[in-house]
Amino acid sequence: MSGTGHTETAGVAGEPACPEPIRRALAAHTTMTLAYGDEDGPQACAVLYATGGGPAGGGDRMAGSGGAPGGSGPDPVLYFVTATTTRHGRALAEPGARVAFTVQRDGQEWSELTGLQGRGRCRTLSGAERAAGWRAYTGRFPFVGQSDRLRDALERTTLWELRPDWLRLIDNGQGFGHKEEWRRA
Repeated sequence: MSGTGHTETAGVAGEPACPEPIRRALAAHTTMTLAYGDEDGPQACAVLYATGGGPAGGGDRMAGSGGAPGGSGPDPVLYFVTATTTRHGRALAEPGARVAFTVQRDGQEWSELTGLQGRGRCRTLSGAERAAGWRAYTGRFPFVGQSDRLRDALERTTLWELRPDWLRLIDNGQGFGHKEEWRRA
């Protein structure tokens, strides 16, 4: 504990690294605002995402800290779809590119505000990694498979993995300014 209402957890080998409340919060939402920088400066965009799941997210599995999507490791991984031809796709594809993101539900009262802040790196997926990530994505968004047109379009679009290295859960329902943080070991 460092400060009132603030917990910080770092991953330990062999133990779940990311606290369950953070994993549950990631699994409870579907849209993140992704912030990045490019030659024109900072920018943000909203994308739909799926988690690998693990215990907090139902039947899907969460990718491990060193494994492919679909693994059983404790560290969170987010999957989203966007073309590499978009402004954010080009920025994310740059070597060493880092992103920041937020996840929250709209229309909350400030005294009950709950959301996540995070930072990490993105990469495109291919082959078996893409297939495993795609299963997590379509499991989260079954409507994708119900529309031939949408499924065909998204299957031709790049699937990305966002691997957070820092996450902060804010939960004012537990007290104003209550925070829980995690850093990838």
